[in-house]
Amino acid sequence: MQALKASSFTPFQLNLNSTTSFPKPNLYFHPNNENSISCFPSIHNQNAKFKLFTAISPSVTTESVTPFDENEKFDWYAQWYPIMPICDLDKRRPHGKKVMGIDVVVWWDRNEKEWKVMDDSCPHRLAPLSEGRIDQWGRLQCVYHGWCFNGSGDCKFIPQAPRDGPPVHTSKRACATVYPSCVQNEILWFWPNSDPLYKDIYLTKRPPYIPELDDSSFSKSFIVRDISYGYELLIENLMDPAHVQYSHYGIMNHCSCNVKADREGGRPLDITVTKLDVNGITANQGPGRNTFVPPCMYYSSFAFGGPHSKTSAESSGAVQEKPSAEKKKKAILVFICIPVSPGHSRIIFSTPRNFAVWADRIIPRWIFHLGQNLILDSDTYLLHVEEHKLKEIGSYNWLKACYVPTKADAIVVAFRRWLNKYAGGEVDWRGKYNGDLPPTPPREELLDRYWTHTVNCTSCNLAYKGLNAFEVILQIASIGVIGIVAAAKQGTLSVVARIEKEWKVMDDSCPHRLAPFSYGRIDQWGRLQCVYHGWCFGFSFSGI
Repeated sequence: MQALKASSFTPFQLNLNSTTSFPKPNLYFHPNNENSISCFPSIHNQNAKFKLFTAISPSVTTESVTPFDENEKFDWYAQWYPIMPICDLDKRRPHGKKVMGIDVVVWWDRNEKEWKVMDDSCPHRLAPLSEGRIDQWGRLQCVYHGWCFNGSGDCKFIPQAPRDGPPVHTSKRACATVYPSCVQNEILWFWPNSDPLYKDIYLTKRPPYIPELDDSSFSKSFIVRDISYGYELLIENLMDPAHVQYSHYGIMNHCSCNVKADREGGRPLDITVTKLDVNGITANQGPGRNTFVPPCMYYSSFAFGGPHSKTSAESSGAVQEKPSAEKKKKAILVFICIPVSPGHSRIIFSTPRNFAVWADRIIPRWIFHLGQNLILDSDTYLLHVEEHKLKEIGSYNWLKACYVPTKADAIVVAFRRWLNKYAGGEVDWRGKYNGDLPPTPPREELLDRYWTHTVNCTSCNLAYKGLNAFEVILQIASIGVIGIVAAAKQGTLSVVARIEKEWKVMDDSCPHRLAPFSYGRIDQWGRLQCVYHGWCFGFSFSGI
């Protein structure tokens, strides 16, 4: 998370090491919003137990696993899910996407002047409608036999039906399945239940809302990337600032500490979890405030040069913020994490801010995407490997398998507790999959950027086509890609121990969060260092 933040504010770097404290603000309802309904109820007395997240954890032998609580069950299918930012959708053609294991087709209905989300399956012979086209009358046409559908899913034309025969196209069996959808914060959302009872669900429950994304005084730029590991690992990684100095070393600017314990400059972090319930998690880290609104929204807010104010993502679209006459610099990191299928997820990332607004207005998006994709690439492989190890252990055994003794892991532990207590330990795929993760592909395929980002990004796709005309420039740019894709062998690790001057063989799994040692390095003292959080091991392979 911190890494993406640094890349997004280039060349304006935020000082994350500042010890400046900000006064705690009061909470106000937005005066002009008639539907101000908070999705964050007040913290009750029983929440005092969450103080344990800010202290040193007990040993793994005494960690208890929180059982699933049926009384406060999180319903995965009673939520809004984002599909794509509007800026990356082409109105001239249909788009196929997968969310929560559901294949949907997104297309612009020019007759109703709105985006439509439908099941990506033609009722005729189940061909994918996303492979079709928008015909001259603005209907969605199936590419297989030419059946045409309007925005309500009604079949309007079957070419094979006789003109003077029975109107077979009016049968309910000829209709395509339509999902409720809406556009909020310039992002298309859909409700994963096509029952007519939910046709107007937007009137009673709305997606989480970030007011800065609609504020013209704030700059914003979206990036979307398909990720080759699951939703749970994606959110856990974004909640974890301690890995930045190690997993993204050399990619972003790090703190210039006077005293460093190692080359990367890792240091203790004071993270305090203030709220954890079925509606989400709130945590404080220095001047920043981190909030998780399940299932998809995780954001951090920072304010500089004035009274610190809170920003809340509300399921009703309400905003809670105290207005201030004094101009203050404010930045929001918005991460929207989408469950796609086991072992696959998608991230939508934006950084609205009210300073350096000119940068996003004159610099094309693809320039920012180069650095942001580089950061995402740098820990994709190790997280993919980590996910496979966690799958063998089981989600409910996470606290037993992972040694998380410091405050730096407080919000990560809180998320795992939320997942186990309220959400069944993992995404509810409703039996669509057998529970297995996809096999690990070659690293080059795992880090492929074209199919996971470029082809779906209007800015990068345009730049890619333009750069193809400049072969020399493209070759120079590929040098950076070659450096990223350089691989260390997965599996059993052999390293040279300088102290004993002999080869050592050990299990390729760090006891902290099970990241592969083979992706690490030998530090200046001859110790084996984990690339994820920098834990080091000496010649006897005990943690130092």
